[in-house]
Amino acid sequence: MTRMVYVTALTFLLVATAYGQGETSRAVKGGGISAPGWTGQVDPNERNAGMSANDDKVTEQGGTLKITTGPATTFWNPANKATGDYTVKATFTEPKYMDLNTHPHPYGLFIAGNDMGTDQQSFLYCAAYGSGKFIVRGFGPEPFQMNGRGEENAAVHKAAGQGEPVTQEIALSVKGDRVECAINGSTVASYEKASVVSSGKLKSTDGIYGIRSAHNTNIVVTGLTAVKGSK
Repeated sequence: MTRMVYVTALTFLLVATAYGQGETSRAVKGGGISAPGWTGQVDPNERNAGMSANDDKVTEQGGTLKITTGPATTFWNPANKATGDYTVKATFTEPKYMDLNTHPHPYGLFIAGNDMGTDQQSFLYCAAYGSGKFIVRGFGPEPFQMNGRGEENAAVHKAAGQGEPVTQEIALSVKGDRVECAINGSTVASYEKASVVSSGKLKSTDGIYGIRSAHNTNIVVTGLTAVKGSK
């Protein structure tokens, strides 16, 4: 009995420490992925805490994805693949900024997904916060950061306040020897391909693309598309 209480407390501490400010992932009531063709995988620390993508809720209607996360999760449809030079883009709306969390949480796109759904999956993502900040990170399969803990950028929209809506248009592009992220029409990050396709990072810039969302978020995603070419 004592041992079981200890393990539960330790799990709570690990998840709280991972996210900071004492906020833990909360399973979504009536969760599961019902969007046709879509699947997802939660982050390793979430799996270690006993959570899965069934603790999120993903629905789709008329091309619009509604995503509510409990654990931090990467979502994708295996049919969505991009190769060569391309741009993947989508519009993200947080209907009520910070309605499920105590501090800003990011959401955005990922590209270059390989070995998805396994312990060896790799991908790169660019995500925005409703506070005006963005991050570029990935898994290879261990997590890596391209801009540290993130940075402010005037292109990233800020919510008027907690409970207010905020929308971000996010695009990730592979253009020749560069990989770029644009938010609301402005390039906010640009990297040499060689800096992201390397040991411990991406296997290739070719691969599956999809959605990345932190824990305890509520977002609506529209216009998810991939366009071939470098323009």
